[in-house]
Amino acid sequence: MLWIKAFHIIFIASWFAGLFYLPRIFVNLAQESDTAATARLLLMARKLLRFTTMLAVPAVLLGVWLWLGYGFRGGWMHVKLALVLLVIGYHHACGSLLKKFERGANKRSHVWFRYFNEVPVLLLTAIVILVVVKPF
Repeated sequence: MLWIKAFHIIFIASWFAGLFYLPRIFVNLAQESDTAATARLLLMARKLLRFTTMLAVPAVLLGVWLWLGYGFRGGWMHVKLALVLLVIGYHHACGSLLKKFERGANKRSHVWFRYFNEVPVLLLTAIVILVVVKPF
């Protein structure tokens, strides 16, 4: 099980690296007016979203494997799983926002995306504290 846990942590860290950077690209897209630069940023965002999704799948599957192996113990696990669902929802929201940028239908400002960019940091912080400290 330690190998499963190690690879789970590696895939989680990699997944979150993408979730940290993708909204930063959105900040730049929201500010950009040059069509060539916009096209380049959209290409980067599409590739990053695809790669991040490929990292999310094994992260979630390995997490389920750990959950089945160790069991569902403690109230902290309920909260952690709820936060993981929020992370998956955030990932999906990034895909939806990218589609809006591709259609030229984004209505949000770069300032909104700067706040949106902080959400995965808060989620990861809460999840790590729950897993390590197991407060309840």
